[in-house]
Amino acid sequence: MKKTSPKIQRRNISGVFLLNKPLGISSNGALQRVRGLYRAQKGGHTGALDPLASGLLPICLGEATKFSHYLLDSIKRYQTTIYLGHSTTTGDVEGELLLEQAVPVLTEEKIQQVLASFTGDIQQVPPMYSALKKEGRPLYELARQGIEIEREARPITIEAIELLSFTENSLTLDITCSKGTYIRVLGEDIAKALGTFGHLTYLHRIKTGQFDLIPEYTIEYLESLTEQEREALLLPVYAPVDHFPKVQVPEGRAEYFSRGMESNIEHEAEAQVLVFDGEKCLGLAEITDRKRLVPKRVLNLE
Repeated sequence: MKKTSPKIQRRNISGVFLLNKPLGISSNGALQRVRGLYRAQKGGHTGALDPLASGLLPICLGEATKFSHYLLDSIKRYQTTIYLGHSTTTGDVEGELLLEQAVPVLTEEKIQQVLASFTGDIQQVPPMYSALKKEGRPLYELARQGIEIEREARPITIEAIELLSFTENSLTLDITCSKGTYIRVLGEDIAKALGTFGHLTYLHRIKTGQFDLIPEYTIEYLESLTEQEREALLLPVYAPVDHFPKVQVPEGRAEYFSRGMESNIEHEAEAQVLVFDGEKCLGLAEITDRKRLVPKRVLNLE
């Protein structure tokens, strides 16, 4: 008889783990590995990385998933290498070679001029190889069938592009950008502006919102630890919104807040505040100009 592996006993555990995602695994695959190691009932990641991209992938477990969209919307920072002279079907090394063109002689001055033209608010056409949907179907499904459809350009912001190094046929860049930015497309567009084609050979995320990559926080490292040691690495549930103002719940009103009920509070109006009962975070609320504390997201922490 075939042996079945013992079923993982899931548990209520909440917090944020700053995973350094390896190459060759999908973001969802990485999430499931981390969730399994923590035996968490619930989990979500905050901004997918392609299988051929590595680096920071914050994993929200349990009640932290209620705050994950704040990280999805946050600024990201990447380091990437663009190989010049060839384009591929996917904009990275996963795709088939598509077009070829000689690379003009590069100078630092010419490269910096081109990079400056991509800094600030720009329009970007999303790639066909993306998870964006057309009539319910992901674009990458259509792309795999050789179907290309028109995509509307979308506004994005490139906060900064730093040239780290360059060779006669490659650029290595440090890019800080808004959500919704496709670095693969940016790489192709920069190559075109230099008079050639290009695709990414390396993509590594080093920052999401206020969180920096911790290189040693790999899946292998998690596997080497005891459950207690793993738990010690979790950031608090409210870590994605730790920069929000914090208030103490009015005396005797903690239970009411946890049931979603409003309270009076002596505090100026705030669109979003974290509400605590001592050290325990109760959730997110709004304080109105009438000094009412209105629960918006209630945490169910044991």
